[in-house]
Amino acid sequence: MKKMKWNRKTMERLFLAVLLMILIWPQKAHAMHIMEGFLPLGWCLFWFAAFIPFFIYGLISIRRTVSDNPQNKVLLAFSGAFIFILSALKIPSVTGSTSHPTGVGIGTALFGPGVISVLGTICLLFQALLLAHGGITTLGANAFSMAVVGPFVGYGVYLILKKINVSHSISLFLCAFIADLATYFTTSLQLGLVFPDPSSGVVGAIMKFVGVFMLTQIPIAIAEGLLTVVAYNLISANFPFQEGGILNDGKK
Repeated sequence: MKKMKWNRKTMERLFLAVLLMILIWPQKAHAMHIMEGFLPLGWCLFWFAAFIPFFIYGLISIRRTVSDNPQNKVLLAFSGAFIFILSALKIPSVTGSTSHPTGVGIGTALFGPGVISVLGTICLLFQALLLAHGGITTLGANAFSMAVVGPFVGYGVYLILKKINVSHSISLFLCAFIADLATYFTTSLQLGLVFPDPSSGVVGAIMKFVGVFMLTQIPIAIAEGLLTVVAYNLISANFPFQEGGILNDGKK
């Protein structure tokens, strides 16, 4: 029990240190999250409407998760911090834009995609308010891509791989990897719908946005997948739990 408390404090201090570094490090506000004012009002409302049902489902999922075992709050907090820190890291791209990990893979594997609809949205909201990363009017669009499509697609891949007896580490890696790429493809779709190419239309615009981001995003997604596996293994070694994120107090 003492070892568990020490590890928990260590993780909290580590996350606080990284968070402080993110907050004080100078950054330009042109990251992959769609910026404030970048989408017309009609599209902002559309993506909010598409996102809201998943957010409500996520609230129900979190309530059920916590009621099953209040100790799940520890892993919920960890999953939220993991998303916030990774998705706040802006990595310059050779194309002139910036990219970042999403961090949704580990929480998706622990709790399922519904919970991430809420945790991811909270992270996006604070990033918009504190880091000028994204925006309030574009919160629905950003949440739909990173907190809905990414986790649900990644979780689908995770379940399929587990069903065909692929190793857990590979399943977890591909869950995070695919969730990351699905997020970026969705954002490319959102931008392509609003800014169609004059010659090739919406499809051409989507392909151009995909080309801009994927060159940098594929290696980032690989690194995120590896980091997710390492983090998951550290959690499982110090906080025994059953599938679904339900802690069992070290009992098998």
